[in-house]
Amino acid sequence: MRAAGLLFLALVATAAAGPLAHSHNDYEQPRPLLDALSLGFDSVEADIWLVDGRLLVAHEREQVQPDRTLESLYLDPLRARVKSPDARSLILLIDVKTEAAATYAALDAVFGQYPDLATRVRFIVSGNRAREVMERQPHRRAALDGRMEELTTDTPADLMPLVSDNWAKFYTWRGEGDFPAVERERLRQFVVQAHAQHRLLRFWNTPNLPAVWRELRAAGVDVIGTDDLLALRRFLDTP
Repeated sequence: MRAAGLLFLALVATAAAGPLAHSHNDYEQPRPLLDALSLGFDSVEADIWLVDGRLLVAHEREQVQPDRTLESLYLDPLRARVKSPDARSLILLIDVKTEAAATYAALDAVFGQYPDLATRVRFIVSGNRAREVMERQPHRRAALDGRMEELTTDTPADLMPLVSDNWAKFYTWRGEGDFPAVERERLRQFVVQAHAQHRLLRFWNTPNLPAVWRELRAAGVDVIGTDDLLALRRFLDTP
């Protein structure tokens, strides 16, 4: 089995013991990547823009800065850390903001410069996904982040190991009062469906509230995301 497959099996095993902690829009933290790693997070997210052949990290196009590249903020620091025997396995979720095929071509070329990350870092492409290009690749360095409607397809789990979607598309509950029973059951069914296909499940746009995290954990959602890293860490460390 290839290194990426073995790595993802390790992440699945970790998720089975409790949700993976995901740093949403990690590049907006005071110390991108490093804050998440220091708190034992399992996944970080970087939005990228292809600008003049470079992969720049920012939430909006007008916020890009030439020194904030995917390499400088994430790949180079990870290369330094994977040499440690106690380095944690990590998902690097890359949200592509520019045109899919051209950005993925640039991404794939950059991934090829970091073969030493393959045993510790799982690259997953979200946002504008070059799905057809990735499907045709005999050897992929990255996987796809799926959407809920893709649970009805026969996409191989090694191509789409993670399924993510917008919480607000499916749920009205924002963490106040009781979680409606019909929505709790819908959440449970999504988990069952994803797990039957050997995929991890994640939602974005979830309220940063322990009440919501509690329901996600109880339902078996595999990845819980937040902008408040310390709050989620404290929650997950509390039985």
